[in-house]
Amino acid sequence: MINDLTVNIIGWIGSFEVVLAYALISYNKVDAKSILYQLLNLTGSIFLIVNTIYYHAIPSAFVNVIWSIIAIFAIFQIIKHYRK
Repeated sequence: MINDLTVNIIGWIGSFEVVLAYALISYNKVDAKSILYQLLNLTGSIFLIVNTIYYHAIPSAFVNVIWSIIAIFAIFQIIKHYRK
């Protein structure tokens, strides 16, 4: 069974990934069409979903669900573009 420590570690990793993605794009180290940027957003938001649902922070979970959906669609667009 999942415990508080595991959920907290998952949440911290997710937070780090989302902030890292934001920093990378803010300082022009990656482009919004970068698979790295989108994967950091996707995995970060999924980890934060786990954490926020565990702690019953439903508004935060909702935001991260939307965040992950946006990242998924962006990843599909990137893949589609490179397949052409």
